[in-house]
Amino acid sequence: MTEVRRGPGQVGASPTGAGKGGRGERRMVEPDRPRSYYGRSVIKEPVWSWEIPTYFFVGGLSGGSAVLALLADVSGRPEVARRAWPVSLASAAVSPALLISDLGRPERFYNMLRVAKATSPMSTGTWILTGLSGSNVVATANSLFGWFPRLGPFSKLSAALLGPLLSTYTAVLIADTAVPVWHEARRELPFVFAASSAASAGAAAALLSPRSQAGLGRRLAILGAAGETAASRLMERRLGTLAAPYRTGTAGRLSKLATGMTIAGAGILAVAGRRRPAGRVGGSLLVLAGAATERWSIFKAGFQSARDPQQTVGPQRERLANS
Repeated sequence: MTEVRRGPGQVGASPTGAGKGGRGERRMVEPDRPRSYYGRSVIKEPVWSWEIPTYFFVGGLSGGSAVLALLADVSGRPEVARRAWPVSLASAAVSPALLISDLGRPERFYNMLRVAKATSPMSTGTWILTGLSGSNVVATANSLFGWFPRLGPFSKLSAALLGPLLSTYTAVLIADTAVPVWHEARRELPFVFAASSAASAGAAAALLSPRSQAGLGRRLAILGAAGETAASRLMERRLGTLAAPYRTGTAGRLSKLATGMTIAGAGILAVAGRRRPAGRVGGSLLVLAGAATERWSIFKAGFQSARDPQQTVGPQRERLANS
């Protein structure tokens, strides 16, 4: 503890500089505790609502399912592909509706397609979603009905290439903000989103595929769940004190719930998923629920981080001290 004299214009002073004790009032403050103006938030909370974390999940499911569907096609698992392609198409079809609902007016989504800006994650993501949706229509029609025999293989390849981009661009989008818990995790967030997308796509395929061909989806779900858990823990460790939202409040509760469901689902798929239909169904549903909850946890962590002024002031003062 140390004595600090405050006066008008200094952090902690009253707006008029004539608070209790006058201009020369002395306060006891902690030297290692970052301060902000009257404890107020330094940055504004995001304005996004429930549509955005839902889009994070369904967009990731669409992208991951497109990659899985192509793998099933080339590895001789037509029944898996016939289920994965519609999952990717349906998820991609829901995504624009969620974005338009968040934007408030349909023409705003169209206006984003009037320009292409490679340095803007939002602009790039809009074009990725549009391209994947169009490719999915042709790929699904080819897989289910044999339509478009010449265009079908090209569309499947196009969808599989765009899939990973759709799954991860949303991580780049939220990291390209001033929210500390998102921005400082910019190196790890894409891996968290990619692994979560793989886990959800594998779980959906294992859930919907015949037992004889469910192995591909089951293995992908287990690997994706392991990767998601590992990447999330690494992200929190590297965030250090900025990872506090993942341990407290709504984001903390959701993070614990997501980890529990993901690990439990992957364990059930690994132990009982091969021989028991109930194990395959239960494990797949848990992995899907864990992936969705993980996206909500990350979403809520951003609000808690923006609300806490020390999440913003602390890293700034640390960088200033080290410069």
